[in-house]
Amino acid sequence: MSAPRPRAAYLDHASTTPMLPAAVDALTAALAHVGNPSSLHTAGRAARRTVEEARERLAAALGARPSEVVWTAGGTEADNLAVKGLFWARRTADPARRRLLVSAVEHHAVLDPAFWMAAHAGAELVLLPVDGDGVVEVEALREELERHPDQAALVSMMWANNEVGALQPVAEVVALAHRHGVPVHVDAVQAVGQVPVDLAASGVDALTVSAHKVGGPGSTGALLVRRGLDLTPVLHGGGQERGVRSGTLDAPLLASFAVAVEAAVADRAEHAARVGGLRDDLVRRVLDAVPDAVLRGPADTARRLPANAHLTFSGCEGDSLLYLLDAAGVEASTGSACQAGVPRPSHVLLAMGVGEDDARGALRFSLGRTSTAADVDAVLDVLPGAVERARAAGLASAGVGV
Repeated sequence: MSAPRPRAAYLDHASTTPMLPAAVDALTAALAHVGNPSSLHTAGRAARRTVEEARERLAAALGARPSEVVWTAGGTEADNLAVKGLFWARRTADPARRRLLVSAVEHHAVLDPAFWMAAHAGAELVLLPVDGDGVVEVEALREELERHPDQAALVSMMWANNEVGALQPVAEVVALAHRHGVPVHVDAVQAVGQVPVDLAASGVDALTVSAHKVGGPGSTGALLVRRGLDLTPVLHGGGQERGVRSGTLDAPLLASFAVAVEAAVADRAEHAARVGGLRDDLVRRVLDAVPDAVLRGPADTARRLPANAHLTFSGCEGDSLLYLLDAAGVEASTGSACQAGVPRPSHVLLAMGVGEDDARGALRFSLGRTSTAADVDAVLDVLPGAVERARAAGLASAGVGV
């Protein structure tokens, strides 16, 4: 009998992170009870109480009013509701407002609905450029708003980029957009639990959050929508969530979600300091071991997520590196999309001005609450050899030295 495989070094927390024990406890406790929150009998009212208590807890943790929380089935649905719902509401109120301003480095949960709106709903999509660090160029937004006054329906951007970890200029974008009467949606899926996120203090009009990124269950999310802002529904049915988002609410998932956000926000500073230290050690040692590797995103640690380390390795295919690391017990991600089985360089890196060849050799290491120094050691034990093998494979496939 073969020996059991040792515990993998999991460095893909930006993709999904283990549930927090408190969130597991909240979920299992609530699962023991039956009841549809829309039902009027005793069990239904008890389920409704669980839902509303979760709404209050999540709102308090993120600087919102309970009435501003709209439950969704995850971050993707929340982003779609924001992009489509806000655009349609604004366009209905003022047909001239048809320009949809979206940063070029958004997650596909924002980019894809934005392109869909341009193809099917009469939107004029404007992709806002970013600098070499992956940060939105505020001056480009200023020029767009001044060149086309009273035509923008919505600005949508991330709080922090999911691939290279770049923190975005939320305050500047909000101030500028509001000066022109334009609401701002921010995808804060990666930011909650790593940096301060507060709906009211930020001035943001709509904000997306996802449970499984902060230690909660999957298939659960929320869109926080500033009170008084019109939002056209995307789903139609039973009229739940004040008619904004129809669908039966899952009380156990929402209870667990709220507990996870509450816990992640409560220990954010301590968590950020700890994983930031691990991240800095990882980056330093990778650059020492593979001197021509390049850290992508802001070099200033104050301008990037503390748990993110995104590097490119010239002459390598990211997928090859990923498989080699995985075989050695290190789990990370490439940060690139794979469509129809054909590896493609990350749209984020390309928007930052990284060449296609370099962009193909991307690896993202993201840490979480279960990460340890041993995980960093595991990466350094195998990464240099993996880079050598990936480069040799690349040369062989190109016919070099054969």
